[in-house]
Amino acid sequence: MSLNEITHTIMQFIETHQVWSLPIIFLLAFGESLAIISLLVPATAILLGAGALIGTGVISFVPVLVAASLGAIIGDLISYWLGKHYHQQVIASWPLNKYPKMVFRAEQFFQRYGTFGVFIGRFFGPLRAVVPLIAGTMHMPATKFNIANVASAPIWAFVLLAPGAFGVPWLETIFG
Repeated sequence: MSLNEITHTIMQFIETHQVWSLPIIFLLAFGESLAIISLLVPATAILLGAGALIGTGVISFVPVLVAASLGAIIGDLISYWLGKHYHQQVIASWPLNKYPKMVFRAEQFFQRYGTFGVFIGRFFGPLRAVVPLIAGTMHMPATKFNIANVASAPIWAFVLLAPGAFGVPWLETIFG
């Protein structure tokens, strides 16, 4: 099954079974933010599609925004915890052990940008879930990590949902 087919199937399921939309959105954002698992979860495309469902009135914006934000926060928090508590095992495990230069650069990045690095890292595709993991391995203080995590998650969710949520109604007014 292709990424396109998976996305289409999930979008159809959400549209047909709206009661499941919030748990599904939560789990997608959680998976997208969880170290390594994020490589397997097509959450970005589905969240963009969820925005379109919001725009057509199928599901509501605020509850979906909250579900996506909470999923992202908890996924990042678990990734951070894994990095902090299993530092050596994380660095020695796949896929990080295949990219020692990337780990070194990430460590330098955190030394230079600190909390802002966690905040901005949320917005960079596949690196999204590795950033909290590396922050944990670097023993970034939990308070600083959580500030960046909680501040960036709703913005990330909004950025993914907004094009469909606001674009679809706008297009309908133009093209009727």
